Amino acid sequence: MEKTYTNKSYRWNRENYSRQRRFVDIWMFVLTLLFGLWLDGKAWSYPGGVTEARKIARRKKQAIWIRNTLLDLGPTFIKVGQLFSTRADLFPSEYVEELAKLQDRVPAFGYEQVETTVERELGKKIPELFHSFEPIPLAAASLGQVHKAKLRSGEEVVVKIQRPGLKKLFEIDLAILKGITRYFQNHPDWGRGRDWLGIYEECCRILWEEIDYLNEGRNADTFRRNFREYDWVKVPRIYWRYTSPQVLTLEYAPGIKISHYEAIEAAGLDRKLIARQGAEAYLHQLLHNGFFHADPHPGNIAVSPEGSLIFYDFGMMGRIKANVREQLMETLFGIAQKDGDRVVASLVELGALAATDDMGPVRRSVQFMLDNFMDKPFENQSVSAISDDLYEIAYGQPFRFPATFTFVMRAFSTLEGVGKGLDPEFNFMEVAKPFAFQLMTDGNGSVDGNSFLNELSRQAAQVGSTAFGLPRRLEDTLEKLERGDLRVRVRSIETERLLRRQSSVQVAITYALIVSSFTISATILLISQFAWLALIPGAIAAGTGFSLIRLLMRLDRYDKMF
Repeated sequence: MEKTYTNKSYRWNRENYSRQRRFVDIWMFVLTLLFGLWLDGKAWSYPGGVTEARKIARRKKQAIWIRNTLLDLGPTFIKVGQLFSTRADLFPSEYVEELAKLQDRVPAFGYEQVETTVERELGKKIPELFHSFEPIPLAAASLGQVHKAKLRSGEEVVVKIQRPGLKKLFEIDLAILKGITRYFQNHPDWGRGRDWLGIYEECCRILWEEIDYLNEGRNADTFRRNFREYDWVKVPRIYWRYTSPQVLTLEYAPGIKISHYEAIEAAGLDRKLIARQGAEAYLHQLLHNGFFHADPHPGNIAVSPEGSLIFYDFGMMGRIKANVREQLMETLFGIAQKDGDRVVASLVELGALAATDDMGPVRRSVQFMLDNFMDKPFENQSVSAISDDLYEIAYGQPFRFPATFTFVMRAFSTLEGVGKGLDPEFNFMEVAKPFAFQLMTDGNGSVDGNSFLNELSRQAAQVGSTAFGLPRRLEDTLEKLERGDLRVRVRSIETERLLRRQSSVQVAITYALIVSSFTISATILLISQFAWLALIPGAIAAGTGFSLIRLLMRLDRYDKMF
């Protein structure tokens, strides 16, 4: 169920924050969550016995609590939660689905604070800058709020005002989050195979960029230039004279929210055309410009009365690096050939997969997916289904999908859902098919063109080089074996694990005997009226007992690792 809030619900909703209070609030949330996760792993905590259905129900309930708590904790955690909602490779699906519902509609701040911010940032009072300025905001969010206004030159605009004290709150929260991140990174269970520090740095970068309104204005200008040849895409103009790091003034561009399907139809607009243009606009951003809107949810896209797509909110943008196109081609060729080794190698180069000592499980997972999920024609595939399969395989494996990849997949899934709402027969993959062919053929428009021939020649050269070099490599290896320069070491992981466990069990038995002996000694001395002397063997028994408990916990944790 959704909660309703008042200003008193938000201790963070003020300009002066208590660092100590924030520390307590944040760590209480973390410790409560850790206790819940620990409890989830104990079978005795499930009344009536543990089942998969009960586990899922508990995770759903926990996910709702996490979402509501993040909302209470304020802007930093609302944004972190929204970012984590794209990381199905790191978190259970129940958490991801619930975090995707996280909306940052929070109480607006007062008009007096708006006046203070505008005067401080723009150097003049509101009546001197604007012909009219509506004191009641059109919308309020965790990072700021939007007011409608009219310039003295007559243009209608919207003015985005940043929430007071936001920078200070970010500094406090991110400093506390860094300590929490280090704790998780060093944790024997949750830190294993996870780059939490890297995720933290990525979140910091995105958060600081999103509260810099000058950066958002530059993004909007770049986005508008990229679509200057498309009359069916509209981007609000930025009024730089009335813009600063905490105040953003842009053209008032009203439209129908793209998910209000009945209103679009009532306006006499072609829903099928809008669905197709929405997908084409995003594919154009990715494959032609390499600069894309990283948060294209329905609230950030509208439709003008003329049928043009209007994009809003350019605080969170993504960029595709130059080498990504080549590696995407390599991945597509690997998928087309159902070559798991080639797909894994290209994913490592893309940074979507972390190389480990044993890549066997990952390679088998990828090959299983290629053999079982890629048997449908390209245009009959579903983005949501493919991303779900990818994340299901990735969860618990050493996959490290970069933020760019997860933003793209999330955007594709969102646009596919909106497209199907506009047109039940809409297929995102069918729209993407020409773009995919263009990518695979390096833009020459033909699958049988130079790109394919170059690929064949590259493979032939690689096979030839390997074949000619193989005898010499075998000869060098045999010579090293004869000289003793090369040693072959064989490890039996299972045997080593059993031996270590056996050794630990023997130590535990020894500890148990020591505890028993000293406990009996302390009891005899106590009965014999030598209470002070009984403290010595009692203390030894207690200390040894503590060591025994730690050893048993380590044994239990080690067993779970294997």
